[in-house]
Amino acid sequence: MEQLDRITQQSGMRGSKACIRGMRATVGMIVGQIGAGRSVDEILIDYPYLERKDIMQALRYAAWRSGKCEVILASQ
Repeated sequence: MEQLDRITQQSGMRGSKACIRGMRATVGMIVGQIGAGRSVDEILIDYPYLERKDIMQALRYAAWRSGKCEVILASQ
């Protein structure tokens, strides 16, 4: 199992959606950007507060949520 220490969920923040490091950027936003054809480098330019590891973990989290792999979430 892989630990996703950059993915957080807090009650009351962004509708309790999975976020990146407690920020307002959500996993869904990142996955949506990738799905729209944006590259990781383009996302990093548009969102300079994100890091490459944030995007990779968001994608792994999305894969886990779809039932394709096992991960451990960071505890809050």
